[in-house]
Amino acid sequence: MADVLIIEDDATIRTALVRALSAREHSTMTAPTALDGLQSLVAHPPDVVLLDLGLPDLDGASLLAMIRAVSAVPVIVISARDDGAGIVALLDAGADDYLVKPFAADQLEARIRAVLRRSDSARPAGPLVVGPLVIDARARTAVLDGVPLELSPKEFDLLSYLAERPGEVVGKRELLSKVWNQPYGGADKTVDVHLHWLRRKLGESADEPRLLHRVRGVGVKLVPPP
Repeated sequence: MADVLIIEDDATIRTALVRALSAREHSTMTAPTALDGLQSLVAHPPDVVLLDLGLPDLDGASLLAMIRAVSAVPVIVISARDDGAGIVALLDAGADDYLVKPFAADQLEARIRAVLRRSDSARPAGPLVVGPLVIDARARTAVLDGVPLELSPKEFDLLSYLAERPGEVVGKRELLSKVWNQPYGGADKTVDVHLHWLRRKLGESADEPRLLHRVRGVGVKLVPPP
């Protein structure tokens, strides 16, 4: 059973999806607009999102980018648009799957199971430990020297990605691709700003690093203090 957030403006389709998913023992939340959906996602994080593209206040592709800025939740796009290039672009932008309307309820159920399996397998089995830093990816908690850290969703994703690769130098291009879901690049400043914020919360600076070490011209690495 999963908690499913349905972002769909068509009331008839929303009702049909709720009925089909409830019959398969999923719990559902619904939102008729992009902003309602984003607010619901932040307030009550779901296990998976069903995202329509033709929303009244914001295109679904733009909402997908906003979701990816705050969450790694699996997103299945559901749309009547069947343009091949558009589907590829959305998958590259961070969607986990794409279903063209109309579709059978059993097909949707299979897609939900598949993205949840991939999501679970991508999570570390246990906490990540780098010196005094302990990260629980499943609970999305980070503790330094026994004190919980107050991190934004993207700061947590960045720290977790580096903690999965202790001692490995990771470039900004890779961080933009894997953490920000921008496989074709983006603004390096985005990474720099988040690293700056992260260092402040870790109680260090670029000039006096403790855990986060910059390798000039290459990238950054997370290592335990000596």
